[in-house]
Amino acid sequence: MKPPSSPSPWTTVSRWVVAIILAQTLWFKFTGAPESKFIFTALGVEPWGRVVVGLVELVAVFFLVRHRTAVLGAMLAAGLMTGAIGTHLFTLGIAVQDDRGLLFGLAVIVLLGSVVILVSRRHQVARLLGVPYPSTLKTQATP
Repeated sequence: MKPPSSPSPWTTVSRWVVAIILAQTLWFKFTGAPESKFIFTALGVEPWGRVVVGLVELVAVFFLVRHRTAVLGAMLAAGLMTGAIGTHLFTLGIAVQDDRGLLFGLAVIVLLGSVVILVSRRHQVARLLGVPYPSTLKTQATP
């Protein structure tokens, strides 16, 4: 998978913002911080759910910091954050343990940053999914 020759500044900034936020939250998941334990206990998946989500986030960070694999990292991050936002909206609430919605806000930022990466590299996404990208389709002349 050949990366685009000159990535847009928005894509580069998004990659690093998403990677930094995900990397920062890993500390809380892997050390068993009370906030993380509370969230995953409320979901009924503590401790294995916390560890598995942390490992997937770690893989996403590794993919995001490499230009060539950023699309894979963005796909993982977008999937994880869709789940996190849904969990906040339908189970936990926006604010968790008086965080004033900080975790929810970070999840939204990561999701939006991931979408920026995926949209700016939609040709790579299409290739990964095996879908023809419009610019690669041959147009047929109408008689």
